[in-house]
Amino acid sequence: MGLRRLAVRLWVAILLVAVAAPAASATTKCTMKYNLKEWSAFYKKADGAGVISCDNGQSADVRITARGGGLSAGKGEIRDGKGTFSDVADMKELFGTYVAADASAGAVKNAAAAVVTKGEVTLGLEGKGTGWEVGISFGKFTITRK
Repeated sequence: MGLRRLAVRLWVAILLVAVAAPAASATTKCTMKYNLKEWSAFYKKADGAGVISCDNGQSADVRITARGGGLSAGKGEIRDGKGTFSDVADMKELFGTYVAADASAGAVKNAAAAVVTKGEVTLGLEGKGTGWEVGISFGKFTITRK
C-alpha cells in the first residue's frame, strides 16, 4: 500500500508540474528589406519585392502588393525599405494580407513610414522614398513567397 500511495503522489506531482508550467512558445524576430513602387488616383496600387530574414535562420524572397482606395492621388517609390515584424512563433505567420490605412500630403523626398496589421502580427515599415501623394487611403498590404 505504501508503494502504491507513493506512485499516486508522484503521478499527481508530475501532472501538477505539467499543468502549472506555461507552454513554451519560442518566438522569433523577423525583418524585411524591400523596394516598392506605388501610384494612386482614387485607386491605390503598389508592387514590390523583398527578403524576410529571421533570427532563427529562416528567410524567404517575397512579393509585395498593396491595393486600396480612398481620396488620394500620387506616385512614389520606396528604396532600401526596412520592415520590422512583431515577434512570431514561425515565419509562416508573416505571409498573407494585412490591413493598411494612411493619410498624406506633400512630396516624399527623404523618408516614408507606415504600420500594417494582420491579426496579432504587425509590421512597421520605413524607407527612403521619392514622389508625391495627397489624400487618405485604406486597403490591403499582401506578402507572398516568390
